[in-house]
Amino acid sequence: MTLSDKIFLRKRSVIEIVNEALKNICQVDHSRHRSFGNFLSNMIAGLIAYSFLPKKP
Repeated sequence: MTLSDKIFLRKRSVIEIVNEALKNICQVDHSRHRSFGNFLSNMIAGLIAYSFLPKKP
């Protein structure tokens, strides 16, 4: 395994934890978006809602 693969593997767990928190807390789910713009607007709305939470995990 190359060094870059090892680094990406470590970062993947952090990304998975953040994605799981967004899904559970801010109700950011896959809702079968019909366009990339709709996906981005849903994801950005979830991130904004997460940023306003008083207690972040």
